[in-house]
Amino acid sequence: MNWANPIAYFFGGAFLANAIPHTVCGMMGRSFQSPFAKPSGVGLSSSTVNVVWGFFNMMAAYLLIFHVGAFDLYATTDVIAMGMGAFLIALYSARHFGKFHGGNSPPSGCI
Repeated sequence: MNWANPIAYFFGGAFLANAIPHTVCGMMGRSFQSPFAKPSGVGLSSSTVNVVWGFFNMMAAYLLIFHVGAFDLYATTDVIAMGMGAFLIALYSARHFGKFHGGNSPPSGCI
C-alpha cells in the first residue's frame, strides 16, 4: 500500500471542509476569519477574500483527492482518510472559531 495516497486524501478532506465556511460566508457577503486577516486567523477578512480563499481550498482538495493516486469512493480506506481529514479540521474549527462567535459555551438553561 502506498501511504502517500491516504495522506493526500486526508489533507484533501481537510481542504474541502475548510472551503465550506469561507465560501458560504463570502457568498452571503459576510466577513470571516482567514489567514490573511490581522491578526491571522483571528481578525476578519472581507467577503471577497473569503470567496477567493474558499475556492483556493476547493482547488487544493480537488488536486489532492483526484490527482494523487486513484481515489475510489467505494474503497473504505480512501473514504475514511478523506473523512477523517474533514472531520478533524471541522472539529478544530468549531473549537477555534467558537471562541469568537460564542459556540463553545452551552446554551443557557443546560445543566
